[in-house]
Amino acid sequence: MSVKTDPREASAGKLSRRLFLLSMPVFVAGCTSTRGVMESAAVPAGPDPYYVAMYGPLPEEKFPLPATDIASVEQRFLRQQVDYHRSEMPGTIVVDTSNRFLYLVQENGKAMRYGIGVGKAGLEFEGSARVARKAQWPRWTPTQSMIAREPSRYAQYAGGMQPGLDNPLGPRALYLFQGPNDTLYRIHGTTEAWSIGLGVSSGCIRLFNQDIIDLYNRVALDTPVVVLQNEPLMYPQKQVPGWAARQMASYSSTPGETEAVAPAVGDTSAPRRPAANI
Repeated sequence: MSVKTDPREASAGKLSRRLFLLSMPVFVAGCTSTRGVMESAAVPAGPDPYYVAMYGPLPEEKFPLPATDIASVEQRFLRQQVDYHRSEMPGTIVVDTSNRFLYLVQENGKAMRYGIGVGKAGLEFEGSARVARKAQWPRWTPTQSMIAREPSRYAQYAGGMQPGLDNPLGPRALYLFQGPNDTLYRIHGTTEAWSIGLGVSSGCIRLFNQDIIDLYNRVALDTPVVVLQNEPLMYPQKQVPGWAARQMASYSSTPGETEAVAPAVGDTSAPRRPAANI
C-alpha cells in the first residue's frame, strides 16, 4: 500500500534541508572566528620584535653580552628616535633626570632617546659638562663607606674591580668634566636592567648595556652634556619594586655607590652636594 505525499510538504522538506546545508559554512566559520579571537586574546603579544633584536645578545664583545629581557619594560624607556624641541645643538647629550630620559640631539628637530636610571649622585648634579674620557669595559672602585660597611664584600675591590659582566659600570662609561676638573659624574651601563626608569640609591646615570654601547659609538670626546633637574613630568613615575624598597630601607647609602637598591621614586628632599661617583 503506497502513501501519498503532499507535494507542498515535500517541497518544504527540501527547502529546509537546503537552508541547513547552506547555513553550515556560516555557522562553522562563526565558530572558527570566535575561537581564533579567544585564542589570540589568551596569548600575550610580547615585545615588538624590532626591540627584541635591538636588545639582543652581543657575542662579539670582549665579554659577550647576553640579551636584555625587555618583556616587562615600558616601551617609552626603549631606544627610539623622537621629536626634539629644545635649543641644544645637534651632537649634545641632554639628561632629563626627572623623566628618566637621555637625549642625543640630532639634526632636523630629532633626537635619539634612551631610558635611564638615575642614581643619587645623578640627582645632585645640574648644569653643563663635557665628555672628557670614554672607556670600554671600565674598572669600578667601591667607595670607602661601602668598604667600611661591608668589608667582607667590598674590601677585595679596594684597588678596583676588574671589567666584566658583573662590573657595576657595565660595558662602557662616559666620564664628565667641567674644564680640567672631573665632576665624578658618569654615564654608564648597568647590571640591573630593572632599574631603568627609576630613581635608584646609587651611581649617576645608567643605561641598558646595549644602549650605552650605542651611545658610546655615537659620541666623541668633548661632546657637550647638559643635565636638567626638576623638569615637568611627561608621564606618571615608574614605581619601585617592593623588594627593592625593602632592601633600601635596611641601610642608608652614600652618593657614588652603585649597589642596586632603590629609594622612593623622585625623592629629591636631601640637600644637594657636589656629585660623587665611582
